[in-house]
Amino acid sequence: MDNRPSRHLLVRIRSSRCEPPGQRRLPKREIGGARVRIGLLTEGGYPYVSGEAGLWCDRLVRGLEQHEFDVYALSRTEREEAEGWVPLPPQVGRVRTAPLWETTDDGAVHGRRARRRFAECYGELATALCTAAPGGPAGSPEGLAEGQSALEADRFANALYGLAELARDEGGLPAALRSETAVRALERACRAPGAHRSAREARVPDLLTVAARLERALRPLSLDWYEDDDLGSVDLCHAASGGTAALPGLLARHFCDVPLLVTEYGVRLRAHYLTEPDSSPAIRSLLASFHGRLAAETYRRAAVITPGNTHARRWQERCGADRAKLRTVHPGMDAAPFAEAGESPECADPRTLVWVGRVEPAKDLVSLLHAFAEIRRAEPAARLRIVGSPFGTEGAAYLAHCKGLAAQLFPDEADGPHAVGRNPVSFEETGGPELPTRADAYASGALVVLSSVVEGFPSGLVEAMFCGRATVSTDVGAVVEAIGGTGLVVPPRNPRALAEACVALLRDPERRERLGAAARARALELFTVEQNITAFHSIYLEILSRTPVRRVVLDDTGAPLPFAVPAEAHVPGRWSDPTARIAARGGPSPGPSPSPGPGAVRSGPGWATDGPVRAAAPVSATEGAAR
Repeated sequence: MDNRPSRHLLVRIRSSRCEPPGQRRLPKREIGGARVRIGLLTEGGYPYVSGEAGLWCDRLVRGLEQHEFDVYALSRTEREEAEGWVPLPPQVGRVRTAPLWETTDDGAVHGRRARRRFAECYGELATALCTAAPGGPAGSPEGLAEGQSALEADRFANALYGLAELARDEGGLPAALRSETAVRALERACRAPGAHRSAREARVPDLLTVAARLERALRPLSLDWYEDDDLGSVDLCHAASGGTAALPGLLARHFCDVPLLVTEYGVRLRAHYLTEPDSSPAIRSLLASFHGRLAAETYRRAAVITPGNTHARRWQERCGADRAKLRTVHPGMDAAPFAEAGESPECADPRTLVWVGRVEPAKDLVSLLHAFAEIRRAEPAARLRIVGSPFGTEGAAYLAHCKGLAAQLFPDEADGPHAVGRNPVSFEETGGPELPTRADAYASGALVVLSSVVEGFPSGLVEAMFCGRATVSTDVGAVVEAIGGTGLVVPPRNPRALAEACVALLRDPERRERLGAAARARALELFTVEQNITAFHSIYLEILSRTPVRRVVLDDTGAPLPFAVPAEAHVPGRWSDPTARIAARGGPSPGPSPSPGPGAVRSGPGWATDGPVRAAAPVSATEGAAR
């Protein structure tokens, strides 16, 4: 007798254990006629206090109070869970969480048939990762977008869904993904003919690292979220990022046919290239291939993809996203805290430059300090305020280095023989008496500078635009898209160009004022919370209008609710027989009349449908049958 506990019991315990006591499941409400039930999928974000995308998701949920949200959150660290959740609005009906940081143990894959099934699926997955795509190296955007064959895409997809079905039927997938069988499958794929050079050079430590990273990334395959009364009961899934966060949406579409919406403000494949500089070439190549193929599968299955900027959109297109599915939705930011500074730009110190952000090497404060040395030669009265806190131990060391460089480049100066000297460069943080908020930091200077060498969407620049400040920025990420023609842009790592642009604006207050006013108008038009919420509300309705209804909406008495089903869910009318239409046109007889497909009933000379039919385009019933 098999005394092993049920897989569903084990996964349910693990999935609910990380939820705060007393908040594991919130009361559900009935869904009215126009209410949409949305499954919000996050990784390391909402509803956790320290989540990266938590603020954006919280604004979206609170802004769409006419809809209902079920939150499915993947946590990255134990600290993230320990800090708890943000206060949740009443439209959040349910929250389910699962850890990515904790090693799970739900048994092993038992039975010869199940083990053989795992070996086949994982072997196909490994082969898809190790095979070089024609036209570029494995995992590269060029190879994925232009040269990746349908065979390789289908191989990866079949392996992914095969592992998910194995986890649903047998359980034990996390242990299998960490097993020797998985490592040996990776090794065989790396040594097989057709594997790319980086994979052939992989050694055992590299394979162990890749297997462990794949197990963590594929952990959502083992969750028990994909039942008809769980994630399968929502109207649509909205993934707040790509990669692992989108996996539950892919499985909900695979198992329950739930449409998927993917929002990306930073493409996961690009982030992998930027955050894996110290790994071996084999590890970087194999993991880049995984993230690239997962992105391609996500874009292929998604109903709509919403990049946050054109920079992310270009990456998505190069990774295989269909342009017809792309809708650029800029991030929504709260303009209210910056309204006072934006309405009184004349109060700023005309000699002060301000930098606001998170202190880390990617912000290139060293180039900014060297640029400021040239600015001081042209404008001796200029001052620079660097406002921000370090990010991690690396950021703390970088901040110490920058302070030492500033002390070396700029000795303390005094206004007179009896005055206390001070450095023209100050390092500060918000929250003190001088700079209580970020708005106060922007308001203290007439010119805001950004010196980054790597940047996604520059939210700090948008805040400066809300404050009506002219900006000088490096041409990285989505900077040009954000500021448009309302600021000056220079190449990165070019202190002389940065200094010349800053001096030009410091010496021309009228031009600085014009640019600041134009920047504020642009920010209020494109980057507010209201435009973000309106855009997603329209996209939700657009997706549902093109999706067949999977459930009947009932009123308070239990009767079907009239007009709750969109008209696009059914195609009215009777479909004519294709053979009759061809004969009417005088064409040759194609032979016996073809048999009807499933869901059709005989009605006179033609065929009529008795179920919902998806309408891809506004065509007549006869043309729809022909197609």
